[in-house]
Amino acid sequence: MRIGLIASPFISVPPTAYGGTELFVANLAESLRRLNVDVTVYANGDSTVKADLRWVYPNQDWPLAAEMSGLTKDLDHTSWSIKDAAGSCDLVHVSNALAVPFSRFSPLPFVCTLHHPCEPSITDLYERYKNVTYVSISHHQASVHPTLTPEMIHHGLDLSRYRFSAEKDPYVCFLGRICPIKGTHNAIAIAKKLGMPLKIAGEVQPIFQSYYDGQVRPQVDGRNVEFLGEADFSMKNDLLSRATALLFPIEWEEPFGLVIIEAMACGTPVIAFPGGAVEEIVADGISGAVCQNVKDAVRALTIDRFDARIVRAYAEQHFSAVAMARQYHQLYMSILSGGLAPVGRDEEAA
Repeated sequence: MRIGLIASPFISVPPTAYGGTELFVANLAESLRRLNVDVTVYANGDSTVKADLRWVYPNQDWPLAAEMSGLTKDLDHTSWSIKDAAGSCDLVHVSNALAVPFSRFSPLPFVCTLHHPCEPSITDLYERYKNVTYVSISHHQASVHPTLTPEMIHHGLDLSRYRFSAEKDPYVCFLGRICPIKGTHNAIAIAKKLGMPLKIAGEVQPIFQSYYDGQVRPQVDGRNVEFLGEADFSMKNDLLSRATALLFPIEWEEPFGLVIIEAMACGTPVIAFPGGAVEEIVADGISGAVCQNVKDAVRALTIDRFDARIVRAYAEQHFSAVAMARQYHQLYMSILSGGLAPVGRDEEAA
């Protein structure tokens, strides 16, 4: 069995900083190889994933200079990758909507993992391609895509790469995109009411520069609130392993939240607001707390006590990359053996 995993051409696999989907592709590819599955990864030439790597564009290109330039590059990369995979792979696994229409030109079965929240226009596109097997990354995400009848497979991590620490330092951290829906402003409010330093690391995308300038930058004093810029993997490990808690005070329906399980892998509890998949990823009272507002989050951090070893054990039990890869492997085998045969192309919507 040879699986073709197609990532975007923009961010390396694994990512050096921002890139949740690229981290997923790297973890899946390398764990599938441990299960003796042949894997070809289509990404860019800067990628270091331990698999057969193929690329058209030699260098990563993020952030994008213009949306249209990104679209044309993605189309070029994706179409070439799917054509190449048809000559050497048994199944194609994609991770974005743009790749799905190319399934009509390929003789191979397609799997598409849904990494995003429900967007009606994209769902309409997916519904036209019943030949594709869709995979949701949480039960919540599956519930908002009922017409696709997706399989559900949680993300997993190579836990050996994450530094566990039973001893924590007196600070909380926020890692992620600096934008309103991720709740950076809520993290600042929690830390200030708690009276504990906050370390912020993340990407400020151009579209959210005004949010950063208006609601985050004025609060950064280098002591009580620090902004460290975008975190590479080493910085992420340092921040998460020593933090008292990761703050995840979102204001949207989160499809999964990879940083949640990254924190757990370091033995660090997650203090989160509800929304989307949060309640199924954070085990309330075990690996963190699901809080309704800033006041509840401060109370949880003041009263609750979390055992770092139990937090890490929870991650090991529920979110390992090997467990994720086994589920995908089983899905691939079922499709290729006809046990989960996709609907034929003649039944596509007109």
